[in-house]
Amino acid sequence: MRTLDGRYRLEQRIGVGGMSEVWRAHDTVLDRPVAVKLVSPGQPDGDASVERIRAEARSAARLVHPNVASVHDFGTCAGLPGHEQPYIVMELAEGLTLAAHLRAGPLDWQIAVRVCAEVSAALAAAHAHGIVHRDVKPANVMLTPSGVKVLDFGIASPTGAADTAPEGVVVGTPAYLAPEQLRRAPATPAADMYALGVLLYCCLAGRLPYSADSVTQLLAPHGRQPPRPLPEVPGLPAEVADLCRRCLADDPALRPTSLVTALLLAEAVDARVYVPMRQPLLPRQDPPVSPWTDRAAAEVTEAAARVQWSHHPR
Repeated sequence: MRTLDGRYRLEQRIGVGGMSEVWRAHDTVLDRPVAVKLVSPGQPDGDASVERIRAEARSAARLVHPNVASVHDFGTCAGLPGHEQPYIVMELAEGLTLAAHLRAGPLDWQIAVRVCAEVSAALAAAHAHGIVHRDVKPANVMLTPSGVKVLDFGIASPTGAADTAPEGVVVGTPAYLAPEQLRRAPATPAADMYALGVLLYCCLAGRLPYSADSVTQLLAPHGRQPPRPLPEVPGLPAEVADLCRRCLADDPALRPTSLVTALLLAEAVDARVYVPMRQPLLPRQDPPVSPWTDRAAAEVTEAAARVQWSHHPR
């Protein structure tokens, strides 16, 4: 049984991705279960992966929020000859991913709205720290006994950062990419909100908001069909359907902010979410401020007047 740095004993592999794998492990120093994300051996970026994973660990470690899986440690171990293999030690979130739950079909609307309220609250915390997740999808949302946990900040980037991926390389999951991401626009919180809109639609309808026969069609800027209206969901408040529609707007400036979305979704199911008490950090710019930011401030004021600001109920 492999032990990293004489401390983290790897016990069972619980997830595999294109660039990494996640293990259930035991922290022998603090005597607690943890999750260890280990970069798969033989990655083409070599030593660059060390800095990439270190940046992920630093970004996620800044987020202290009940709906974000906590980061405990970062380290490296011996990988291929002459190379280090980085790893991140994280809170072990016990439960099933939202993707696993959705295999059985759409969720009850009240559960769907509560889940997405907590996802949006986690995004609000990230956005307040100037971090864009960029890969919001059901596989990165864990449903645990203590609530939702948003996972994997592996491709997160600072707000306003340019897309530096090589030409022809797509960063993120095609079905959840905002239209501006297909044009390789800089990362913004509005892109996360488009993905949240797709997530909410999937939870309520059990399918994507548009049809696509292939990944190529999803990635084509003019190949994706306009989002279909939500099907009739008995009991679903009209304001939730409208919020979903607004999240899926082609124009990023028309999408609601993560903070407002969290508050309004929580209000719809009489839930409470933990949200930051400040606006998202944005790149320094000369006036006038973008319409998205102006409208965000107005919406926050309105939403805060309607919803009690509260800590997580659990």
